[in-house]
Amino acid sequence: MTGRYELSDQRWQMIEDIVSPPQTMGRPRRDDRQMLNGILWILCSGAQWRDLPERYGPWKTVYQRFRQWRDDGTFEQMLTRLHLRLREDGYMNLDTWMVDSTSIRATRSASGAGKKGDL
Repeated sequence: MTGRYELSDQRWQMIEDIVSPPQTMGRPRRDDRQMLNGILWILCSGAQWRDLPERYGPWKTVYQRFRQWRDDGTFEQMLTRLHLRLREDGYMNLDTWMVDSTSIRATRSASGAGKKGDL
């Protein structure tokens, strides 16, 4: 059984080869699944990195892994694989997939108001 915001075994198997490639040399890395679960906990709970529960490991390590995966395209590869899986299963048509404005916060100036501090 998985905890809140944690990946199930089935979902982990879908992305394991992207997130956790075989390591041939160097010091062994912390468990990639544990790191990803920590990242998901932060993103879903809205907490600060320093408030990450200890079961996910040191917050600095989890944050460093988050930045690494963000910068090297790991998250994009995961999203692409999940899109393909949803399309194969008939749950999503990539021609009509979009981001709704309810999920993107607009700035005050987007509605015609001035920036904070402008008169």
